[in-house]
Amino acid sequence: MNAKLHLDRNHLQHLYREMLRIRRFEAKCVELYQAQEIRGYLHLYDGEEAVAVGVLSALQPGDAVVATYREHGQALARGVPMERLMAEMLGRQEGCCRGRGGSMHVFDAGRRFFGGNAIVAGGLPLAAGIALADRRLGRGSVTACFFGEGAVTEGAFHETMNLASLWRLPLLFVCENNLYAMGTPLADADAEPEIHRRAEAYRMPATSVDGMDVVAVEAAAARGVAHMRAGEGPFFLECRTYRFRAHSMFDVQAYRTREEVEDWRGRDPIARLRRWMLDNRHATEAQLTDVDQTVEHELAAAVAFARAGTPEPVEELERFVSMDHVPQEAREGGRP
Repeated sequence: MNAKLHLDRNHLQHLYREMLRIRRFEAKCVELYQAQEIRGYLHLYDGEEAVAVGVLSALQPGDAVVATYREHGQALARGVPMERLMAEMLGRQEGCCRGRGGSMHVFDAGRRFFGGNAIVAGGLPLAAGIALADRRLGRGSVTACFFGEGAVTEGAFHETMNLASLWRLPLLFVCENNLYAMGTPLADADAEPEIHRRAEAYRMPATSVDGMDVVAVEAAAARGVAHMRAGEGPFFLECRTYRFRAHSMFDVQAYRTREEVEDWRGRDPIARLRRWMLDNRHATEAQLTDVDQTVEHELAAAVAFARAGTPEPVEELERFVSMDHVPQEAREGGRP
């Protein structure tokens, strides 16, 4: 099936605003992490915003999303309120997971955002299960599963691809190919660096798209979603993108050069869309300045909300945690 985008001014400005919200959120997270207000691991999405925004713009509210541990962007684009996400980052009870998920495990059941997964390729089998359940329940939904290029060498990736094809599941595989599996260059680890071609082994339609172009990503995702809603089975989408920051806050980036990073920064998806809209008179400088200011106000409010939040009381640390397998002596603080 064909899927056509309605690229009017409002939609283009929506795409711009959503990418900018992610970029500003991530920059603020760096500040808060350096100030030790955010603890633990922190994996940022700077540079990859077009993938999350493009794909999620092609979905409907009833569809499901499974992300990776670099999932702030997908969460915001899915509609998780910025203040609740920021509260989660700061470990507050007002966060979307009561502060227990933190950066790597964002979850929002009401928005069918089935969250981040710290295990490489760990979300893929879960996505297949969700897609299978939706089909059996007759919901007419599709599931989008995000993963990095490092996941394609894992057994779970191939097992899920195989079952999705065999069972014709409505599952959109979204590979965020940012060239490095943590610090390992793709060309040094994969005999076939054109990842979308792996779908051929499972008789699955696939396409590769410029992941720094939000319009191209949305168009490709819309084609995949239309394919699945027509009952034609899964679809594989490879988005060639790049993270501007390190893999995590502990990464010294010895595996890539500053020149390479700067070259990719020249393809910044936000600046690219901004220029295109201005050049084609889809927005004015004043309109985009208004968008910028609106995002800054939203971010400031989110930080204030999170800082005013409630830390988890010590008395509730065992709430939501099953202790059935723990010996009684250990529960009481003794040795088992």
